[in-house]
Amino acid sequence: MRRAVAAAAVGNVAEWYDFGIYSYLAAVVLERVLFPEAGEWAAVCTLGAFAAAFVMRPFGGFVFGRLGDRFGRTKVLSATVLLMTGATVLLGLVPTYGSVGLVAPLLVLLVRMLQGFSAGGEYTGALTLVAEYAPDRRRGFFGSWLEFSTLTGYALGAGVCGALIALLPHEALLAWGWRVPFLLALPLGITGVYLRMRLEDTPAFRQLMERSPALATMSAKRAVQIVVRHYRAAALVAAGVVVAWNVTNYVLTNYLPTYLTGTLPRFGEGGASGVAATGMQVAVMVVMVCAIAWVGRLSDRIGRRPILMTGSVTLVLLGLPAVWLLREGLLGQIAGLLIIGMCLLCFAAVSPSTLPALFPTMIRYSSLAVIFNLSVSLLAGTAPTIIEAAVTATGNLDWPGYYLVGAGVVGAVTTYFLREHAGRPLAGAAPLASSSELPDPPLSADGVPMEHPR
Repeated sequence: MRRAVAAAAVGNVAEWYDFGIYSYLAAVVLERVLFPEAGEWAAVCTLGAFAAAFVMRPFGGFVFGRLGDRFGRTKVLSATVLLMTGATVLLGLVPTYGSVGLVAPLLVLLVRMLQGFSAGGEYTGALTLVAEYAPDRRRGFFGSWLEFSTLTGYALGAGVCGALIALLPHEALLAWGWRVPFLLALPLGITGVYLRMRLEDTPAFRQLMERSPALATMSAKRAVQIVVRHYRAAALVAAGVVVAWNVTNYVLTNYLPTYLTGTLPRFGEGGASGVAATGMQVAVMVVMVCAIAWVGRLSDRIGRRPILMTGSVTLVLLGLPAVWLLREGLLGQIAGLLIIGMCLLCFAAVSPSTLPALFPTMIRYSSLAVIFNLSVSLLAGTAPTIIEAAVTATGNLDWPGYYLVGAGVVGAVTTYFLREHAGRPLAGAAPLASSSELPDPPLSADGVPMEHPR
């Protein structure tokens, strides 16, 4: 279990460090080096390039999810980290607008789409891996460590970007400094690949292959038919949880840095410097990191539904006031970010153990990958771009609050229809009291583990 959590977590840190650093540099640097002639729409263009990754996430989810259900979780997850790391390093090598003109933002667009393709298979595969390794009565606790790693990756990205912004002269930051965070992805990614390649496949997947190895050849069409005929309600519930969770996530981690440093000052409000905004983001994430495992453990005792409902109702009641506080100086900004962060904590701590329980082992990875990424791409990942465009077009600074309230309503309705799965075996798997209950996989003549014996 420890090796599984470590492999999933370190790879996840690398993946979301890579994915998140773009947003922390967006308002301070990237709109100047990539879209210097876009005027007041530079922030929208920069965030639009960020949103381009979400066009590819459903495709990545479909491809990697299907491969994960056929060939196992660990091999596919090694590939997603490798792909994301390569794309992020390429992003750090892209020439600026001043060097190659429009080619620069087009290259960024292509690389962001490659990152999105990788991210489409990463997170749902990682939460499937951890959920299938975790004992039934502790799935909430171990699942929360996945979001621990996600927040760590975001915080690490924010910290690296904040340090560079604080330490480098602005001219050096624009000339070469902005590339450093992207290039630092390489050692993180290599570590993630190494840990995942050394891990055996999950107990649930090995049970499935030993009982029904022919399921590994099931077609994508058949998998879709199973979801449509037997798991429509589960798919809707999963989509609702994902939307509520990820709208809150992307508003906090990807839009509010731009809102504080660029949008508020542009409208004559008291925003924050790049260093201050990044520092507050890191502080909120540190608080969440310290609390998330405790909340996950709590969900194993009282269930997932009470915690999800708490986050949803709090968003409905305090989403707008939290955004109003962001315009009230430093203390108000800290309070507003903390309110949104605590709502996100309720979703982040229990969703990794809630979502895998909705589908059986034979279609778990592929179902979650498609549903998760379609929901994120259509309604959550595009939130920063839509909010910034709406604020720019209307002059109304409350749009982030409207999105948060809407996310809370979706979360409350979805949680009402969610069946409680805390403490129960995963669908399609035998009860699991320990992650080491199964014997080691059989070995071939030359000592190689045969995880899919035929």
